[in-house]
Amino acid sequence: MIAFIRGTVAAYGADWVIVENNGMGWRISYPHTDTVRLNQNISVYTFMHVSENDVGLYGFESQEEEEFFLRLISVKGLGPRTAMNMLSRTNYRNLIASIEQGNVATLKSIPGIGAKTASQIILDLKGKLVQTAPEDQKYTPAVAEACDALKNLGYKQGEINLAAKVMSEQAGLKTEEYLKIGLQALMKAKMGG
Repeated sequence: MIAFIRGTVAAYGADWVIVENNGMGWRISYPHTDTVRLNQNISVYTFMHVSENDVGLYGFESQEEEEFFLRLISVKGLGPRTAMNMLSRTNYRNLIASIEQGNVATLKSIPGIGAKTASQIILDLKGKLVQTAPEDQKYTPAVAEACDALKNLGYKQGEINLAAKVMSEQAGLKTEEYLKIGLQALMKAKMGG
């Protein structure tokens, strides 16, 4: 219904932001309030959730994060508030990595997520969150070679895609250096950091 709101930050709290747009203040549940400041111009992708007892507007930094949120709330027993809490605790890419790796312990470490819910999230979403098409075309030959090395080490395509994004943030390195960065990123994601 409301795809995004662009405006000025009028106020914010621990898990919400009010964006002023054309004289209207939109109160949006937002997981990244640590990155906003008053009077900052901001664009927030939004999803309106309507239930019997509540109407809520949920905001995201990117469309990818919003898509991940929609996948989360499709899990039985996982509502939008819990999904938002998950996104406020860690980067959505780390959550995707944890789900793809079947890491119940990392998901359980998030307040409000018990063992049963963590297992259900993994059961419902594992293998459905990442593009399986090779993304090597976007990367330099050295990054692509490092991705091939990760594949040979037994990493799944979803994990390789996450590592490739981190590796491509550095320019002009050798394949071995990219591989080291990729392995560190995967280890960090596995540990939930």
